[in-house]
Amino acid sequence: MVIDKYLAMLPAITEGNRGFWEGAAHGELRLQYGPSGVAQYPDYPVDRVSLDGPLEWRKVSGRGTLWSWVVMHQNYFPAFADETPYLVAYVELEEGPFMMSTIIDPPAELQCGAKLEVVFDKIDDERSIPKFKVVG
Repeated sequence: MVIDKYLAMLPAITEGNRGFWEGAAHGELRLQYGPSGVAQYPDYPVDRVSLDGPLEWRKVSGRGTLWSWVVMHQNYFPAFADETPYLVAYVELEEGPFMMSTIIDPPAELQCGAKLEVVFDKIDDERSIPKFKVVG
């Protein structure tokens, strides 16, 4: 994978998402919480339930369940040219929100409902990408 092309695809680090990226750089999956106490991802300017603030990023379990997945054989993104085919996973996090990611070293037979745990792929000093592995 060409790192510069990969980094160009990632969102800019902003005040709104900085807590997520700082957590990932330290090996922590963090979700945003507001006054309602409901975890939200991706970041949003207000609590999606109470429509109020303040918001904070909290470290969460890093555990989830495989909800669905697709194996991409078409090369849509030049940054992934060397990785085709690649797996895109839709993960339901233990705290509630869903996250799109990938599964490292997937078993030959994946199943919906598989238990997952987050791992981090360090891209550079500021960016580590959350990925998942099957556990149990």
